Amino acid sequence: MSKKKKNGNFKDNLIARSEEAKTVRKIVAIIIISLLLILIIGSISGYLYVKSALEPVDPSSDEEVTVDIPIGSSTSTIAAILEDNGIIKDERIFRFYIKFKNESDFQAGEYTFTPSMSIDEIIESLKEGRVIAEPVHTVTVPEGKTIEEIAEIYAKELSFTKEDFLNAVNDQAYIEQLIEAYPSILTEDILDPEIKTPLEGYLFAATYNFYVDSPSVEAVVEEMLNKTDSVIAEYREAINESDFSLHEVLTYASLVEKESGNEEQRKKISGVFINRMEEGMKLQTDPTVLYALGEHKDKVLNKDLEIESPYNTYYVDALPVGPIGNFAESSLDAALHPEDSDFLYFLHDGEGDIYYAETYEEHLEYKDEHIN
Repeated sequence: MSKKKKNGNFKDNLIARSEEAKTVRKIVAIIIISLLLILIIGSISGYLYVKSALEPVDPSSDEEVTVDIPIGSSTSTIAAILEDNGIIKDERIFRFYIKFKNESDFQAGEYTFTPSMSIDEIIESLKEGRVIAEPVHTVTVPEGKTIEEIAEIYAKELSFTKEDFLNAVNDQAYIEQLIEAYPSILTEDILDPEIKTPLEGYLFAATYNFYVDSPSVEAVVEEMLNKTDSVIAEYREAINESDFSLHEVLTYASLVEKESGNEEQRKKISGVFINRMEEGMKLQTDPTVLYALGEHKDKVLNKDLEIESPYNTYYVDALPVGPIGNFAESSLDAALHPEDSDFLYFLHDGEGDIYYAETYEEHLEYKDEHIN
């Protein structure tokens, strides 16, 4: 064999080995990347599952469920009984949680629980032997309330102060934790520096039961967010099909709430707002002016309309930067399902009635007739 032929074979072997090494490296890289993706996806899925398992089974349920805990029951037995009765979602997660929290000394007896109770409330009842799950505190938060008003309501009923509540809901670190914990309802939109209070509009108007003597501000806030999450879940498809983000929908719903008194009015007013936006008109709704001013007034003056605020709809061209209060479910529904009309204007008289107009001239006539 000639020297030239040998060199050719050697060169071919080197090329073949180099190609083989490249193929091996590619296969190894694909395997490593696949394993990393599996690990990351598994970790995220595991986190979301555990988080879900620690939440109430049904935050909106008032159903009372009688549960018998026999004498001598182990924590495993108690966890199984609670899951079987629909009080917790996963007995394994419950066992891990009480072990992590070092909870014990659960008492036997016949208990009455509700699916809306948090795991901490269930644990507290089992430790105290409170066999009838009657709420220690019942607090009603009406529709249309701002965060500041909500803080005042809770401060009158519970052990923390208005300032404690406001400090918590304006704490940047806590808000970021909540965004991670409630990704289905809280987004980076609430971190806009122009927003007065990040959770404004996200604490749903409802009656809340608390089963411990002194619930923390965080426990109250998260109970309200659970309620918001459950309500919004029913409208998720409509929100996704709308032209608005979730934050914009809640902002819109808060305007409808403030401008209306019943379901019929809400759908009509929502239709007026839609018509204005489609015409490129400012929304010009007085409650946004009052929110921008940060005060309650019986009458909005012309000078008030000039306040340069991202909340003032006489100043900005579309929706304000964020909600101006919480809202009833019917206001959310109206925001997503407005009534079709050609109306561009409306005004309130002093009797709770609303007059709608298609033209500005007609609007002025109603104003002269019912206001002036």
